Amino acid sequence: MILEALNFAASVPLTSARHRPFIRSSVNLWARANRCQRDWAEHERRTKAAILSSAEACRQKRTVVVLGSGLLRDVPVAELSRLFDTVVLVDLVHLASVRSWLAIQRFKNIRLIERDLSGLDALLAGEAVEPLSFLRQVPYLDLVVSANLLSQIGIGAERRLEGHANADELVPHLIAAHVAGLGQVPAETCLVTDIGYTVIDRSGRRQETVDLVHGVDIGPVRESWDWPVVPFGEESRDYQILHHVIAR
Repeated sequence: MILEALNFAASVPLTSARHRPFIRSSVNLWARANRCQRDWAEHERRTKAAILSSAEACRQKRTVVVLGSGLLRDVPVAELSRLFDTVVLVDLVHLASVRSWLAIQRFKNIRLIERDLSGLDALLAGEAVEPLSFLRQVPYLDLVVSANLLSQIGIGAERRLEGHANADELVPHLIAAHVAGLGQVPAETCLVTDIGYTVIDRSGRRQETVDLVHGVDIGPVRESWDWPVVPFGEESRDYQILHHVIAR
């Protein structure tokens, strides 16, 4: 709890006032990732491998943008920094712990951008939903990575739209806009996302299954795997929650 409090406090002055409400959830994720390090290791390894596979396929390696860079546990930052001239990390919050690690590594070609990638504000304002349109302004863009972000767009929107009459229609619209935005980028793209989860008890029975992409077609899948986001003992001794992840 002390480390969490310190990370939170240190992150506040580094985050814009508009995005400070999201620091708590980022710190909570940071704490869970530390607790579940062994259970998450394979997912993180496979995510990094998928990203590097896309990176190595690029004809030119000038600029790579990582959407949803988060804690950087599943992003091969060092490798991308060596491969590309510029690495741009985009997320709502860049925790103090993440910034400190980057500073210690002394990367010279990494840039941080604090940005809401959901498109929800535009949707509620009745505007065109193009959350990735800013990528058109990135010079020499050769690769865009969406790293375990897509499902979080839906989850975050559901929370903000709780009680909204059209929530069931708006959330899929945001997810589809992200997928469409990736398809319109004039560069190589790599999408890694969990598309659903299953609650499983100790006898192996499935207690609940949830579609995290709300039926949106995300295109052909290159590979898939399961990620024990909530292993036995994290929330309960009686069940675990497995997220199904795809790379495209």
